[in-house]
Amino acid sequence: MAALKRIAPVFAVRDLSASLAHYQRLGFATQEYEGGGYGFATRDGIEIHLGLVPEGDPRAIRSTAYVWVDDADDLAHAWRSAGADVRLPEDTEWGQHEGVLIDPDGNIIRFGSPIPHAAKATTAAPDRARREQRR
Repeated sequence: MAALKRIAPVFAVRDLSASLAHYQRLGFATQEYEGGGYGFATRDGIEIHLGLVPEGDPRAIRSTAYVWVDDADDLAHAWRSAGADVRLPEDTEWGQHEGVLIDPDGNIIRFGSPIPHAAKATTAAPDRARREQRR
């Protein structure tokens, strides 16, 4: 069976130039397809494709991608400093520290890094103590 090599989400956008500028402010290298109507944003080995939406309601065409990162807090603060709509990362019950970026067209990039071991131990200790008190 053939091996999968990589994946790139395609985000629907209303204004390609504005979207390329948005991702460039977030540290992505951007390029518009020579034929127009399509572009690319790349950073640290990941790639997002941006395509103009066909006529109609662009809110009906939204995409979501998940990006694993080494430091979700650092990335969230950098993107917020660039003026992006970012929900700050929070710890999840599945061991990730996750945040959300919403681009100007409503496309969502969820991003996360593992919760450091010390944080897991700290949050697990009170739960263990409560369980033992119930016995």
